Amino acid sequence: MTEPRAQGAPPREVNVGIGAGADAVAGARGKELATEDMILNIGPQHPSTHGVLRLRLTLDGERIASAEPIVGYMHRGAEKLFEVRDYRQIIVLANRHDWLSAFANELGVVLAVERMLGMEVPVRAVWTRTLLAELNRVLSHLMFLGSYPLELGAITPVFYAFRERETLQAVMEEISGGRMHYMFNRVGGLKEDMPLGWLGRVSRAVSDVRRRLPDIEHLIAGNEIFLARTVGVGVLDRETIMQYGVSGPIARAAGVDLDLRRDDPYLAYGELPVRVVTRSAGDCNARFEVLLEQVKVSLDLADACLERLRELPRGPINQRLPKVLKVPEGHTYAWTENPLGVNGYYLVSRGEKTPWRLKLRSASYNNVQVLREMLPGNLVSDMVAILGSMFFVVGDIDK
Repeated sequence: MTEPRAQGAPPREVNVGIGAGADAVAGARGKELATEDMILNIGPQHPSTHGVLRLRLTLDGERIASAEPIVGYMHRGAEKLFEVRDYRQIIVLANRHDWLSAFANELGVVLAVERMLGMEVPVRAVWTRTLLAELNRVLSHLMFLGSYPLELGAITPVFYAFRERETLQAVMEEISGGRMHYMFNRVGGLKEDMPLGWLGRVSRAVSDVRRRLPDIEHLIAGNEIFLARTVGVGVLDRETIMQYGVSGPIARAAGVDLDLRRDDPYLAYGELPVRVVTRSAGDCNARFEVLLEQVKVSLDLADACLERLRELPRGPINQRLPKVLKVPEGHTYAWTENPLGVNGYYLVSRGEKTPWRLKLRSASYNNVQVLREMLPGNLVSDMVAILGSMFFVVGDIDK
């Protein structure tokens, strides 16, 4: 349509859509009620996300017509900083992009460097790394298990989730000295050996979390309000997942049976019975169910690691390194199954003490880009439910 204009001025076109509820009005009046499409910016101020994200939505009434996720508000240039730090220093930067998965982030870097060096890591370090990676996975999942119901209006589950997080944080802090940014991985192994009696304390912590996990499950599973907000909402199909490179719990909730711990084992996963949790619905509820079930799997894997570590004789936990560590010229790609999905590390070396290039493929970036396919057609009121179920950390996107 055209708007009234001054004499001699060219007409200005305005896009017009049919607003929500227009059909009912049209039936009553015998004509359509035309409404102008509205552009709505969500963010960049924490709209129920874990970081700073902006969504540019085009609304037709209360329904989303198109969505564009806009990232980059937290960009810190970590990949360029890698190029001017040596192989000890880059671990500090690498563990911070996903602040819920610090140990797993460190792991990918040291695995890539060790592969370039052709270095064999002591067996005790391999099993301890596997144990810590699974504990870190549980910590990450518990954060989302508590915060997602909170975003839908359920306050209580987050208190239960943080109770379990504190139980595991205590043993992680004891061994590493760090609460979020552990800095415990080293090229060739781990920073230092386990404290005396630490395995027993970890075993009790894992047992306590497993015993109390049903408290969270009973609060949410079967809850009528939670099911009404999540079942059939934000459905993501397998074809879209493959096109966008979505991975982790989000992909497995739509039936994509992929987990690097089983399909391309690293650390000690080749000797462990990794059970891959999948669902077929691909909606918000399926994603939550996968996350909850994966916590149970990780606790089982942690118990298996503890059992093996008790059997191993005392020995070194790391390799002795030269004062200046230089990596041979070449390149390699290492990937790991991080809590949020597949993380990839492409390392290029020119034989110097710093990487010539270290490209990071983070899971959250692909997981958030698919929102442009998921959100259109949904109501604005369902946007937060969909957004919260995608389980991303914005620092992992912006790096």
